[in-house]
Formats: sequence, C-alpha cells, structure tokens
Amino acid sequence: MLSFNILEYKERLEKTKQRMVAEGIDVLLVTDPANMSYLTGYNAWSFYVHQLVVVIIDKDQPYWIGRGQDASAAKHTSWLDDAHIIPYQDDYVQSTIKHPMDFVCDFLKEKKQDKRTIGVEMDAYYFTGRNYVQLTGGLPDAAFKDGTNLVNWVRIIKSDQEIEYIKRAAKIAEKAMGAAVDTINEGVRQCDVVAAISHAQISGTEDFGGDYPSIVPLLPTGEKTSACHLTWTDDVFKDGDPVIIELAGCYKRYHSPMARTVVVGKPTDQLQYIAAVVIEGLNAALDAIKPGMTCEEVEQVWRKSIEKSGIKKESRVGYSIGLNYPPDWGEHTASLRPSDYTILKPNMTFHLIPGIWLDHVGIEISESFRVTENGCEVLADFPRELLIQPNIRLA
Repeated sequence: MLSFNILEYKERLEKTKQRMVAEGIDVLLVTDPANMSYLTGYNAWSFYVHQLVVVIIDKDQPYWIGRGQDASAAKHTSWLDDAHIIPYQDDYVQSTIKHPMDFVCDFLKEKKQDKRTIGVEMDAYYFTGRNYVQLTGGLPDAAFKDGTNLVNWVRIIKSDQEIEYIKRAAKIAEKAMGAAVDTINEGVRQCDVVAAISHAQISGTEDFGGDYPSIVPLLPTGEKTSACHLTWTDDVFKDGDPVIIELAGCYKRYHSPMARTVVVGKPTDQLQYIAAVVIEGLNAALDAIKPGMTCEEVEQVWRKSIEKSGIKKESRVGYSIGLNYPPDWGEHTASLRPSDYTILKPNMTFHLIPGIWLDHVGIEISESFRVTENGCEVLADFPRELLIQPNIRLA
C-alpha cells in the first residue's frame, strides 16, 4: 500500500535528520499526521487519539507509536518493520489516570533517549498541552526544543511523484467545481450542491478515484460571502445570490485547492467590478512568478495590480500546499505576503487565493500552481471568471 518507493521515504528521513542536526535536536517527536505520513507512509483515521513517529538521529528507522488497534494500519501502510511499530494498550485512551505520553516516556527511557535533546511539534494541531506536561514531567533529564514545522519545511519542495499526485488532485478539483457550478441554481438547496461536490471529490475520474479532502467544501452565500470560511445550510439559492465555492481535489492525501464565485442570475455592477480586479491581479501574479522570487515579491505584484482599484487586502494571498490531513490543506510554511522572504524554487506548490471580502459581499477566484524551472504551471484548467448560473448573457 506504499504510495512511494522506500528509497524516497529514506531520503525524506535523511533530510529531516539534517535539519535536526542544524537545530541541535537528537530525538524528534512527530505528532502532525501529515508529517507522520510523509516520513513513514502511515495513513489512517486515527489522529483523534494520541499517536506519533519518533525519529532518533542515530537510528535507521523511525518508530511509530499509537493505539494498539491501529498497529495493523501501520503495518499495512508504512515502510517500517514490525520492531519499529510500538502499540500502547487501550487503557491509555482517554484515561484520567494514565496518558499515552507516559508510555512514550517509558519507551524513550528503555531506548536510553531520556537524557538527550528532544524536539516536539509544539504548534501542531494534535500536540496538546497535556502532551507537553506529561513529557516534561516524565523526562526530567531531557532538554526540550520546539520542533514545530521542522518536517514541514522538508516537505516544501515536492518530488516528481508528489507533483503527479497533486496534478491528479487538480483533475479531481476540476470535476468537483464543475459539479458545483452545474448544480447551483435558483431554488436548489445549498446542501444538495455540496453533496454533488463531495460525490465528485470521492469518485474522482475514470482513471483514478479521490481521497477525502482536509477541509469540507466551503459555500458562503449572499451577504455571507463576506465571511469566507462558512460552510453550507439547507437554504435554497435565490435570484441574485453570489456564491463562493472553495474546495480541493485530493489524491493520496495530496491536495489541489480551487475557489470560484458563482452568481445566481445577473450579477451587480459591484460584483463584476471586484471580480475583474481580482482576476487582473491573479493573472499578473501568475505571469510574474518564477524561481528566485520571494513570496513577498509575488504579493507585491498582486498589490501593485490592485492599487488603482481602491480595493485593499490585508491578509496573505497564498500559501504552500500539498500533503495534509484535517483540519487544513496548507503546509504552514511559506505564505505569499509581506515579510516572507522564502525563495521560490522548482516543485514548490502554492494556492494563490487573493480573495476580497467587503462588509456585505466577497469574491474568491483562486488557482493552485507549481513553480517550474522558468515560471509557474497552473495545475487545474477551469474558467477563471465570475461564473453566471444559469449562463445568461449580460446586458
């Protein structure tokens, strides 16, 4: 069931260890499920209980530690041998008496790693305050360092196989967005549109199926388009409603997000104007992107393009994407915004989403792209415009 050749996993592990050396970390406790998968291949819906991958600087394989009933999933999906799959008993799960990190402390003591410098992903979603308390209390002779995003930065440049998976995800995104646009119409319920999206995301294409995306389809409608992260209701669409659709295709946990804005009936002059501004800025940024630029410079191209419109956007216009699990498809590394001096390199992948959200209306039109040797490649092929449903001719 491995998604990649074992040699690729070993290369990822070696690059992670190089970063550990640079940070003065001997042992890295990896609790981000995307980073666990990246290093070992492990892939299961088990992140609601405590689990981790332990990378020891002088060991050839990492160790997976997790709930006993999930050990079989580690055997099926990871490249680790049985000796490196370490299950804990079920009485550690959601107990008020004992904690899985107590088990981890005992494991590190057994492996004589309890007096070394240990890195933990302190800002990862699934690393809790209780985790830290139990680890520091149980390993008093260890020195702890923040290893947040250490593996994430290894992930930022994709292999050719990863790029292929993201391109497949982009094809699924095209299909899902097409299903959304085709279904939206006056009198149709929002939930029915999302059902069509979800069916397309999971069924994928004739050649390959889809995976569950890390974020559910977002569907703010009407005045709620000013709130970009709303989901759906069972309300019906009304004539004149703008609808923001933000979704992603996902293949083997790799994502390609896309956003479009649809209007039920004729759009207002304001909507048409904002959409034109967003599209012009999006096109300008995509045309300018090339390796060697910084993330800040990409945002500056967008900012310069919209200056004349009088519209301002304070939030970032994009972020690095790829492998992930709920609740996010972003990699938490580079952002397209001022003061981010990350240099673009070939096979970095980003979601460029220069959305505009005003008091009573919003517009999102986005593209995911790959940095190439001399520019960028837009990953999906879908009309980059304000979409009208039904497709009427504007006066």
